[in-house]
Amino acid sequence: MTARVGVVTFPGSLDDRDAARAVRISGAEPVSLWHGDADLKGVDAVVLPGGFSYGDYLRCGAIARFAPIMSELVPAARSGALPVLGICNGFQILCESHLLPGALTRNSSRHFICRDQTLRIEATTTAWTNGYAPGQEVVIPLKSGEGSYVAEAATLDELERDGRIVARYVGTAPNGSQRGIAGITNEHGNVVGLMPHPEHAVEALTGPSVDGLGFFTSLLSHLASGSPVGAGAR
Repeated sequence: MTARVGVVTFPGSLDDRDAARAVRISGAEPVSLWHGDADLKGVDAVVLPGGFSYGDYLRCGAIARFAPIMSELVPAARSGALPVLGICNGFQILCESHLLPGALTRNSSRHFICRDQTLRIEATTTAWTNGYAPGQEVVIPLKSGEGSYVAEAATLDELERDGRIVARYVGTAPNGSQRGIAGITNEHGNVVGLMPHPEHAVEALTGPSVDGLGFFTSLLSHLASGSPVGAGAR
């Protein structure tokens, strides 16, 4: 049976169609979810796409966390039952919803960044990264103005200790993210937030690589296995 992956559209989302295409290319069925509907439509997983939800008013993701769709998503994700991938603005929404710790702040350069970025995958037992090898380097696009990950030192130490840092920037973090963090996961390993855009690296014709496809095929492997996920690579 084909896996059904919901892609949420908020006012201001601009990568929802790209995310849906990546889901389709991976072999799953994309399902459109509207921010104003408190209905997940029985999907097997959810992608929160990039963009500028609600115009990034107040803070990036600060209004989206109160969208009706989130009233269904948050408890399902918090229980560990629902795999959720938040990309860029989706990562910001996950932090604002307290599904992931920390926050995404203005890039240290104070400039919007748009570049192909090399990442090192570190946590490989999550629902979204089990198809990668520990330490594997991938190239996917980065495009954000508020992509600098920050958290208290105790939180950063906990993420390190528990293997919950999913990916780091190779070399100096272009946005000033603490400890080079590009993505993290929750304690269950079902919720992943990633600042770069894997959905833009799923076809050789249009992306710098096809390295991003592994996030989506990893999900299918996880769903097919029916096994619980871990927090991260130990």
